[in-house]
Amino acid sequence: MPAIAGRLNHFTESVIREMTRVANQHRAINLSQGFPDFDPPAELVAAAQRALEGQYHQYAITWGAPRFRQALARKQTYWMGLDLDPDAHLVVTCGSTEAMMVAMMTVCNSGDRVIVFSPFYENYGADTILSGAEPIYVPLHPPTFEFDPDQLRRAFEQGVKALVLCNPSNPTGKVFTLGELQYIAALAKEFDTFVITDEVYEHIVYAPHRHTYMASLPGMFERTLSCSSLSKTYSITGWRLGYVIAAAEVIAGARKVHDFLTVGAAAPLQEAAVTALNFPLSYYEQIQAEYTQRRDVFLSYLDKARLRYTPPQGAYYVLVDISDFDTEDDTAFCMWLAKEIGLVAVPGSSFFAEPIRHLIRFHFAKCQETLVAAGELLLKIKAQA
Repeated sequence: MPAIAGRLNHFTESVIREMTRVANQHRAINLSQGFPDFDPPAELVAAAQRALEGQYHQYAITWGAPRFRQALARKQTYWMGLDLDPDAHLVVTCGSTEAMMVAMMTVCNSGDRVIVFSPFYENYGADTILSGAEPIYVPLHPPTFEFDPDQLRRAFEQGVKALVLCNPSNPTGKVFTLGELQYIAALAKEFDTFVITDEVYEHIVYAPHRHTYMASLPGMFERTLSCSSLSKTYSITGWRLGYVIAAAEVIAGARKVHDFLTVGAAAPLQEAAVTALNFPLSYYEQIQAEYTQRRDVFLSYLDKARLRYTPPQGAYYVLVDISDFDTEDDTAFCMWLAKEIGLVAVPGSSFFAEPIRHLIRFHFAKCQETLVAAGELLLKIKAQA
């Protein structure tokens, strides 16, 4: 038979999703793939039931149902501080995964170069390669995960078309400072480069840190493709409702890409999600408080277990250092953790371009009962290692 595409040799299947299969195999607590084990808001579930009983069973407009786009534009106009036109500045996608792919394919030609900070969410490298582009990895240096300004400038000097920015960051939990974002923006303008942002954790940020939208900085709306989704904010990762926000000229291209990738997101779920997009400000204050509590519970167990980690500033992940254990293989350690302890993490090496094997990633988007149970297992790790 003929050979399949050679570009597929440059990346593997998702390690994160593989660890969920490992969790299911060993009936272990799954702190690998980042989805909650608690229900979405009851009002949102009720809205979905009403939508399924309504007239929303056929295709919506390809780039998003009008009511959904209008509600999304209102919400993001408030949070981003931009005057967003629902008919010109956004396209609705099947989750932020498609949004990132749409953004990459909209701005990149074959052979273009794209800067990706390392560590990175594993899709970014694959997205770049599938788009025919070449990733250039710039390290975020542990434990604070700051970039070296000179290293970043040298990457821009290689002639890049775009930079991918996950903020708040998966897997590090880093929230980029205003100064860091301004430096990136200055380079993007100097070298005439797009910035593709993944901001799915925009509402999960821990005091005193604050999230700043790259597109809101002076002169950056025209060169930023802001990707996000409803998955994390409203605990509906399975609904697959995402979007790209950008200048009208960019969105005109993004709609073409999206149309031929997936046609459109689920019509009844778009109708239902209007309810969530109209939630009051108190909802976002509540989820910040709830995730802060979850973070504090999980980190308290890491402290009790005397495991070293970098405190997350945003998102719901934490990188844990396993250097104290007699292993140089993070994947083998995660397999042992699943089988012998009953707890599942993601090998940190799946996020790094560099040969780093001493970190693993947990997530804490779980209810209190699950986090306590996971915490008790954490206390057994050093005793059994």
